[in-house]
Amino acid sequence: MPMNASRLAKKASQLRLSAITLAENMRNGGFKSLYRGQGIEFSDVREYLIDDNVRSIDWNVTARMGKAFIKQYEEDRELSVFLILDCSLSMKANFGGISRLSQAQETAALLLLAAEHNSGAIGAVFFDGKIQFSCAPKAGHENSMMILSKLDRLDSVSEEEMVAGSVLSNAIQGAAKLLKKRSLVFILSDFRSSKWEKPFAQLAQKNDVVAIRITEGADSELPDLGMVPFIDPETSKKGTFPTRSKRFKQEWREANRQRVDLWKDFCIKHGSSPLLLSTEDDAVLVLSRFFKQKSR
Repeated sequence: MPMNASRLAKKASQLRLSAITLAENMRNGGFKSLYRGQGIEFSDVREYLIDDNVRSIDWNVTARMGKAFIKQYEEDRELSVFLILDCSLSMKANFGGISRLSQAQETAALLLLAAEHNSGAIGAVFFDGKIQFSCAPKAGHENSMMILSKLDRLDSVSEEEMVAGSVLSNAIQGAAKLLKKRSLVFILSDFRSSKWEKPFAQLAQKNDVVAIRITEGADSELPDLGMVPFIDPETSKKGTFPTRSKRFKQEWREANRQRVDLWKDFCIKHGSSPLLLSTEDDAVLVLSRFFKQKSR
């Protein structure tokens, strides 16, 4: 265990009670991964009985034993959860209050602990301008604490240590390679990236994908601060915007609405579930409401 194990354990215990409630809602969320199983796996053979499907006959065993045997299968019901977490510079930017990254960290921790409570396998990939961490889904408390430790360490990473840009597309492609069976995948990002759509659509074909777009109030409504200098944390491009201008504020609001609507439509078109989560929201309440709506 790392040096901050006691702090991690305390943080985990604070989140665990909320995660237990969340785990029940996750199980009842109506996802294919939970209700159709991860796949059909060979279990055993038994003698052929009248009315059995002849296509299930194991011809090798039948030839060896001199009488008909059929293959038996059972559905793998293990819940596999995978987290794709955006740690890029744009996730650290904020207009006061907590950052998008802080909200994403807490949400990811809640989902991780809920999955652990469901005795499921958990994997993750964290990225900024490059892949910073990845691990294939694995069950067990030790694996959960390792991922939680990686989540916790994000707080201590300075902006100078971060790699500019966002490799969301690479993270999604990497997740697809790590997932050997159908999984419940949560993508936590502001989706301020490019060329992620194609790998996203491919991932959603074989998995249940929940796209969680982390937002903050200023995305749609700028405070009245006069002429304010802005800087893009990814490109360092600068500009000054008239935040008291009604026309500018309206155009800012409309541009954000169009971006979000296009994102939602794309997610739904490809069979994934879009979810907006503001930095001002209670992640437990938003996630619980989302899972309950899915179950209905």
